[in-house]
Amino acid sequence: MNKMAIVIGATGLVGHALVEKLAAAPHIGKIITLTRRPVIHPSSKVFNQVVDFDHLEDHPSLFNAHYLFSCLGTTKKLSGSIEAQRKVDVDYQFKAAQLALNQGVEHYLLLSSSSANAQSNNPYLKMKGELEQKISALPFQRISLFQPSLLLGQRQDFRLAEKIGSWVMPALCIIPALRRFRPITAEQVATKMAWVSQQEGHAKEIFSLDDLFIQ
Repeated sequence: MNKMAIVIGATGLVGHALVEKLAAAPHIGKIITLTRRPVIHPSSKVFNQVVDFDHLEDHPSLFNAHYLFSCLGTTKKLSGSIEAQRKVDVDYQFKAAQLALNQGVEHYLLLSSSSANAQSNNPYLKMKGELEQKISALPFQRISLFQPSLLLGQRQDFRLAEKIGSWVMPALCIIPALRRFRPITAEQVATKMAWVSQQEGHAKEIFSLDDLFIQ
């Protein structure tokens, strides 16, 4: 049976690639992308809905689907502050998850990060860890968490630290002890997320970096 998928964060590096993968996937009949601005996609499977993420609760019916793929994310630089970044990286995604659960979504798939840890001193990793904990407490039939390292791909916004990392890390990761930090392309992560949605799985699964390289 063709199923319906919701994608938030569809304009991001992984989210954009994921929509492409889902549009080509035979088990997906319809894809709803929730975005802050209009986004056109050539596939007849893809339907875009512009929403105000500060008021997601005004649109509960948009979360009536089989899958929710959550790929939202920003940086302190782009958002302006840690507090504003947290609103995107944690609050918006958790609100979307709650709405999806109430609308009967069966499978929740979250793009997180390697080393996500709610106790971390790093604000980014702390936010990712906190979101994982909050999501894991929700009674979805199935939850899949994906933990990539540095993402490679062509972003719309320039991120100097990531650009430098994309040059340096592949060379450094030849060293065995650093392999767990090796970069991965957004395309590879999106492929894994789409593939997992087609397979049977456990109630909660965590896909670490090594898992994301394997289909």
